[in-house]
Amino acid sequence: MPLASTPTARQAELRTKARRFAEDVLRDVTASAEQLSTPAERFAATKPAYERLVSDGFLRACIRETAGGDRSCLTDVALLAEELFCGSPGVALTLVGTVLGLQPVVVGGTREQQSRLLAPFLTGHGAPLAGFCSSEPGGSANAGSPPPGEGVRTAARVDGDDWIIDGRKRWVSSATGWDGGGADLLCVVARTGPAVAPGEGVSVLAVEGPVDGLVLEGVIDSPGFRAHFLPDFSLRAVRTSRRNLIGREGAGLRLVAESFADASALVGVMGVALMRAAFDHALQFAKSERRGGAVPIIDHQAVGYELVHAKVRMEACRSLTWRACRGIDEGSGAAAELANCAKIFVSETAVSVITDLTRVVGVESYDLSNPLNGLLQDALALPVFGGGNLGVRRRALHALIQSAEYDPLTSSDVS
Repeated sequence: MPLASTPTARQAELRTKARRFAEDVLRDVTASAEQLSTPAERFAATKPAYERLVSDGFLRACIRETAGGDRSCLTDVALLAEELFCGSPGVALTLVGTVLGLQPVVVGGTREQQSRLLAPFLTGHGAPLAGFCSSEPGGSANAGSPPPGEGVRTAARVDGDDWIIDGRKRWVSSATGWDGGGADLLCVVARTGPAVAPGEGVSVLAVEGPVDGLVLEGVIDSPGFRAHFLPDFSLRAVRTSRRNLIGREGAGLRLVAESFADASALVGVMGVALMRAAFDHALQFAKSERRGGAVPIIDHQAVGYELVHAKVRMEACRSLTWRACRGIDEGSGAAAELANCAKIFVSETAVSVITDLTRVVGVESYDLSNPLNGLLQDALALPVFGGGNLGVRRRALHALIQSAEYDPLTSSDVS
């Protein structure tokens, strides 16, 4: 059930479990892993914690019941994701990246495909990873562009009983796996109909790991989400069975859009979690620090009002995010609108709120060892990944409100 005025007993139990896990396991990972020198070292250091996430049932909790998991609604995922992101944004993003990587199969796969391809992610053992291979070097905002635009550049052709895939992908969470041989499952967006318009010639193909022909070209050393792994890689004559076509051939862009609907709302959850962690730090600082004065700085109106302003915006963002999750869970006609609104508003508000909170803490927040520094770097990624706010999310909303059928009151029916 979606979240009503208060969480259900099951949702409250799930949130408490995730909060304890974040406090007992993930906080230590953030402190240790993010100090290592290279992205590969930092990512490898998170593997034990990710294995614990899997064995404690958090991955199953994010996979829909209809596909064999334990998730009854997206709001369940929102509740646990907020807690996990407060503990370690990097490890939590690896989990969410894997959930996104499975989405095409969950949303568009047949029963047989779901049973076969999702099996490694439902056992509660190991550290299975999945990647949604959509983004390409140079960006993918115009994936459906007709000539002279390039659209999706990765291509796939039939060879007997297989598809052969050639192309290059970038910004795909954990796609090369723990050892560089490929994640346990990749859902690859590729041109399968070169002679037709991109809108009718793009498909999604599942590739089971290990992946022969996956070549690591480089690793993005991002300033935020330091314990997360973002490879730049090529697919060189990668083979996958023709039975691994997800959905209808040529309908890939529609499947991509449907698969990313959940991700839009979950970026809102990430933003709320980062704001919450930043607010907690700034609040404790303000209550304990006098900065050479006679009283804690929270007693000063300027500081108190800054904290109030941050809290108001954070709670507004949480409410919008939950409405987006409810809309998706109910199959509302306003689901896409609310999800894109949540993605845009919360991601941009998170940057603003955390920036404002650095003023409460002062110059110490500019020290790399201060939590606010890392949280701000994490927040800066939110407006530009998961479908950039300018090239993808605002464009989607623009197209929606342009349509003759658009009713601006539809979203008001989702409480």
